[in-house]
Amino acid sequence: MRKISASDAKNKFGQLLDAAQAEPVSVQRQGRDVAVVLSPLEYQRLISKATGLRVNPLVERLHAETMDEFDEVFKALAK
Repeated sequence: MRKISASDAKNKFGQLLDAAQAEPVSVQRQGRDVAVVLSPLEYQRLISKATGLRVNPLVERLHAETMDEFDEVFKALAK
């Protein structure tokens, strides 16, 4: 991943945008990563990958059990 200082990112914003089309660019302030600029295509790829993640099956099972156990309470509260 290419790195650029925050001041260079500010002064060379157009070049930063062009570079981000090829690969993500890390923006650094005082030697620490503070942001990453990436292309819309790469962003969509990451979002698609993240939304493919599933909830832990144990959590899903406990949720279903809770819903079954307290279904009447939930319905009464919803009125």
